[in-house]
Amino acid sequence: MSDTTTAAPSRGEEPASAYSWYVLGVLVVVYILNFIDRQILAILAVDIKRDLELTDDQLGFLGGAAFAVFYALFGVPLGRLADRWHRVRLLTIGLVLWSTMTAVSGLARNYAMLSLARMGVGVGEATASPTAYSLISDYFPSRQRATALAIYSSGLYLGGGVSLLIGAKISQVWDAAYPGGGIGGLVGWQAAFMAVGLPGLLLALWVASLREPTRPPEENASGNTPLRDFFIDLSMLLPPFTLFHAMRRGPQALAINLAMAAAMFILAVVMIRMTDNLPQWSAMTFGYYAVFSWASTLRRHDPATFALIWGTPAFVCTALGYGLVSLGAYALAFWSAFYAETVLGLPKAELAFILGGSGAASGFLGVILGGRMSDWLRVRNPSGRILVIMFGILGPVVPIWIGFTTEDATLFYVMNFLAGLFAATALGAAAATTQDLVLPRMRGTATASFFLATTLVGLAIGPYMVGQISALTGSLRIGVLSLIGVAPISLALLIYAYRALPKAEATIAERARAATGL
Repeated sequence: MSDTTTAAPSRGEEPASAYSWYVLGVLVVVYILNFIDRQILAILAVDIKRDLELTDDQLGFLGGAAFAVFYALFGVPLGRLADRWHRVRLLTIGLVLWSTMTAVSGLARNYAMLSLARMGVGVGEATASPTAYSLISDYFPSRQRATALAIYSSGLYLGGGVSLLIGAKISQVWDAAYPGGGIGGLVGWQAAFMAVGLPGLLLALWVASLREPTRPPEENASGNTPLRDFFIDLSMLLPPFTLFHAMRRGPQALAINLAMAAAMFILAVVMIRMTDNLPQWSAMTFGYYAVFSWASTLRRHDPATFALIWGTPAFVCTALGYGLVSLGAYALAFWSAFYAETVLGLPKAELAFILGGSGAASGFLGVILGGRMSDWLRVRNPSGRILVIMFGILGPVVPIWIGFTTEDATLFYVMNFLAGLFAATALGAAAATTQDLVLPRMRGTATASFFLATTLVGLAIGPYMVGQISALTGSLRIGVLSLIGVAPISLALLIYAYRALPKAEATIAERARAATGL
């Protein structure tokens, strides 16, 4: 791994260099692989459900919370580590871990084994976006940042689309060649996991060659023990260490923490009894308690960062508003292929080609157009980017309704394309907005906090919600259509963010100083 550094070019308003665009290209490739490994489960879901004898809500857990909770929770200390340590090295280590765990998913013989492997993928992938967002924000000036982040984010849609094509092809070819199972009894869906996981180990060598931007002295004020600080940050999330941190803040803090733990335990018990899904609600409530504990401790250890993230309503509302956009997007990405195969009766090869290709194209176009539009609006209106996020939640409503009520395959494909296109416009705008609301040294933490909303709200709930409603009603169609109900909530949050953002951005330095008592 290289320790070579280069001066961060984003400090002024000089255009991004050729090397900056090269780094962005490598990061896009990493993100494509990231989402291939994450989303390949969607096209394999029918086969996995059959072989492991799963229900729809269990599939929703595998496609959502099993990955999302660990991705979100480890993203917090890893985001903080990205603010303090060698980001290229951190991304390389994470890439090796999630690629290995994706390959291990191919060895799963039951629900529990596959769940554990998906959790491991979540931990590894938690390194990706905090490091990438921080690197991109250093390599690109503010006026190009939303465009650069949108280009990076296109890897999400390209990887998600390609995963359908690759997963279907590998699975079908393997099963045709080895009808009774191949080497070690592996069937097609298991071979697909291994085939997409192992190349990541080679890609890690390329990532390790990137140059790390030099941080200005004022951004290195957090100390010289980043790895020690990482484990301290991790302990803020994991019981019983959370209670130790609460005790250090005093009896009142301990009482509040215990009350939160009790509330989450009661919620878990109630929801488990209602849904009969122990893994989903155990993971979800553990995740929410852990985030609460971390945020409470962050308030004491780094009051400036807490003030600019958790203490800024514009940041919180932007993250939650976009989190509900991602709830629908993740649910559609996971269930569309399953719906097309089981409800519309479309052949796997056809739907993988069309949904995979159209998903990649719609997501790529949407995120690039949305990023460009949000940068254009940002110049003319301090809150202009929020308008693009609003479109991302309202635009897909009609296509979802039409697409999942029609029996016509062509109309379903077209509406699926439009829903993906419109939802994708919001990502670059939301990511850039959260980066603009913090100081440079806080970018990794801000990214991790932003992804708490996209994962613990979007990914952890979206696929599961559709699966649970499908299991309760006996209709996957009703499950998917229920996604429309989140639009009003998201819109209300974004309207508040639109109004609060100009003042919040104008007072960043002032509020950071006030939080530290300077």
